[in-house]
Amino acid sequence: MSEKSLDFKIDYSKLKIYDEFNTKDIKFPVVLSSPHAGSVFPKEFLDNSVLTEQELKTSEDSFVTDIVKKASDAGIPLISLNIPRTFIDVNRDKIELDETMFYNAPKSSDINSRRCRVGLGVLHRVVYQNKNIYDGLLNYEEAMDRIKNIYEPYHKRLKQLVDKCVRKFGICLLVDCHSMPSMICNIMNEIKPLDFCVCNLFGESCPEEVSAKIYEELQKNNHRVEYNRPYAGAFITFNYCQPRKKIYTLQLEINRSIYMDEKSYQKNKHFQYVADHVSDSLVSLSHFLLDLKK
Repeated sequence: MSEKSLDFKIDYSKLKIYDEFNTKDIKFPVVLSSPHAGSVFPKEFLDNSVLTEQELKTSEDSFVTDIVKKASDAGIPLISLNIPRTFIDVNRDKIELDETMFYNAPKSSDINSRRCRVGLGVLHRVVYQNKNIYDGLLNYEEAMDRIKNIYEPYHKRLKQLVDKCVRKFGICLLVDCHSMPSMICNIMNEIKPLDFCVCNLFGESCPEEVSAKIYEELQKNNHRVEYNRPYAGAFITFNYCQPRKKIYTLQLEINRSIYMDEKSYQKNKHFQYVADHVSDSLVSLSHFLLDLKK
């Protein structure tokens, strides 16, 4: 990466930060979050990236919002970020900033590079195949604008939905919805490629029977499901989990190859089946939670 300065500003007035669905009449003690399915690239970002839009999409959880939309239509609130994670990753702590990405980063204890050593902090330095997104250094103030205008509004609204769910039901399960590259699933091919991963922070984020219920539903029709392999959960799963307040979390991961072509970024012929299966599993889990709290 060169040492040149990349000075650009985003016109946030032209961006719709997130979409939300069925958030008024909540029928179940469940909230769905889709933080990585966004595909609306700010023009200024594309103009200052050395990668093509196609290359930037390799980090995207394509169509995940579409997959869980049927479950939302059954009465589960859903919030989905429209902005790609390569621009800002709301599934990271906002202090996970790589100071080496900026030409004017302050010497501050507020910067934490715990996740940044591999280039995947709140602002990504690389995409999935370890290609640099920028050929130069960013303005730190522009990074703060991203956090102010995208990161904070998303989390503010997500927290509002979780709190609303708790007020109505006395309990909330936040399901953070993601997809995973098939290459990772195939590497773990002891028996057959992995279809789904149920991430519960190694049993810490929700009651065991809740994880078991979604696991049981997803493995129907000979699907392979694993707990916490290859992922156990990230920032949203960890940060929103408050068992003493009966706020629980799960991260759901779906093998991309079972519903899309990973080269053309198009839905494949199995998309509707996968969407129905995942949504039906989430609705069954939601009914289970209603019965559990009685």
